[in-house]
Amino acid sequence: MSVVISVRIPKWLKKKLEEYGVDISDFIKRKLLEEAERLEEEKLARILKEIAQRVGDKVSVQDLAKIVDEERRER
Repeated sequence: MSVVISVRIPKWLKKKLEEYGVDISDFIKRKLLEEAERLEEEKLARILKEIAQRVGDKVSVQDLAKIVDEERRER
């Protein structure tokens, strides 16, 4: 299921993008997806850092990252 969002931009900007053949809807979807992924990576990095601080030298950050990657692939 999807939702509709609207964005108001100046007419000149819409015209300019269309002149260059930019699919505005597709472009916005890609950028929103990229931003969501970036925010997720930042969140995971913070979580990994917190876990690494708690466990100290017992587990490396690389090992924690591998565990997270494996969990993501299983989904």
